Amino acid sequence: MAQPVGKAERIVVALGGNALGDTPEELAGRIAETTPSLCRLIAMGNEVIITHGNGPQVGWMQKAFAYAHMTDPFIPDLTFPDCGAVTQGYIGYHLQQGMVNEIARQGRDWHVATVITQIVVDPDDPSFKNPVKPVGEFYTKDQADMAMRIDPSLIFMEDSGRGYRRAVASPMPLSIVETPSILNLLDNGYIVIACGGGGIPVVKNADGTYHGVEAVLDKDLGGEILAEECDADVLFLLTQVNHVSINFGKPDQIDLSDLPVAKAKEYLAQGQFGKGSMEPKVEAAVRFAESKPGRVAIIGALENAPLIMKGESGTHIHL
Repeated sequence: MAQPVGKAERIVVALGGNALGDTPEELAGRIAETTPSLCRLIAMGNEVIITHGNGPQVGWMQKAFAYAHMTDPFIPDLTFPDCGAVTQGYIGYHLQQGMVNEIARQGRDWHVATVITQIVVDPDDPSFKNPVKPVGEFYTKDQADMAMRIDPSLIFMEDSGRGYRRAVASPMPLSIVETPSILNLLDNGYIVIACGGGGIPVVKNADGTYHGVEAVLDKDLGGEILAEECDADVLFLLTQVNHVSINFGKPDQIDLSDLPVAKAKEYLAQGQFGKGSMEPKVEAAVRFAESKPGRVAIIGALENAPLIMKGESGTHIHL
């Protein structure tokens, strides 16, 4: 069994985009609820890097600009990289302000910085020909069918029994452009917010420059790359449940607290985890645990952070 995390650690904490709410008001409220738990992790002596999803927020922005562009052609229709950049700043602003406010309430001398983060992808990644990443709002099947009739370029897919969402390309993240900046901030005592939404997907050109591509990165895989490149000890993937489960929602559901990588791979092969929900978290956890001996990935609820860091809650995935 993996040992509980008992000493000061460098931890990447990944917040889900859906967990941040469905409206701007909900986002601000959820962040206010989240920041005390994040500060508790830091108060335990840990070095914390925060990343977050942005699926719903990218959905709002794309929909708003597409509608505005239809009614007024002088208003631009934003690309996915642009939407990713804007939502990184938008959510980063709220997280950064929420953390600063909580730090002030606690009388701590901590500093927070948000890094708008680009992640390099392969232009020949097969996902560009097979979009499977669900983003944005949930729709009924009738609403999805109507949207595809209106715009045949759109693809919608059913997402874990929760409804239909737009599907876009989701290439594998390869490396982070801003890693030196993130490490410099960490070395100078900052709490860093980075790789929002999995990062802005870019391709590196032959001359060393970059350009954005029409895709959305998986936030959990983006968080995993962030954890590797920052040499983190722990990747903490947050959910609204306390454990990863097999036979989820069935009478024989089993909650897992200790999950070796080999067993996790078996369950992944069996399709035990929801495609748009738990599966990418477990995949990211496995990649991180395998990346270096001693690394642990944890899937669980942030409000139980102290118990999780003692090995008394959450699902701990390890070699």
